[in-house]
Amino acid sequence: MATSNQHPKTLFVILSCLLIFIMPLVAFGITLDEAKQQGRLGERPDGYLGLPQPSSSPDTVNLMKDINNKRREVYRGIAEKNGTALSAVEALAGKKAIEKTPSGQLIMQPNGTWTPKP
Repeated sequence: MATSNQHPKTLFVILSCLLIFIMPLVAFGITLDEAKQQGRLGERPDGYLGLPQPSSSPDTVNLMKDINNKRREVYRGIAEKNGTALSAVEALAGKKAIEKTPSGQLIMQPNGTWTPKP
């Protein structure tokens, strides 16, 4: 049988776990799909996300940085595993990401301009 002292501890553990899962959602406030659909983020040829709008919200910038850092880690692992240059993996990933981008979402052209994917 639980004592009255265990209930506050249990509640604290439950609330702590909830915060761990909720904080990333609150921190970014927007999902990648939402940001791409709204034209806040776009795919670049180098395999990373970019900001088509120079004055982006902090939520969008933080989301982009977080995803780009995760992508970089994956690209490095692939490059090391295959004994190839990081830049080659990035370029291939960028090509694939742009190919998978739905029509109408923004992609960066090789010259650095942002255009909706046809």
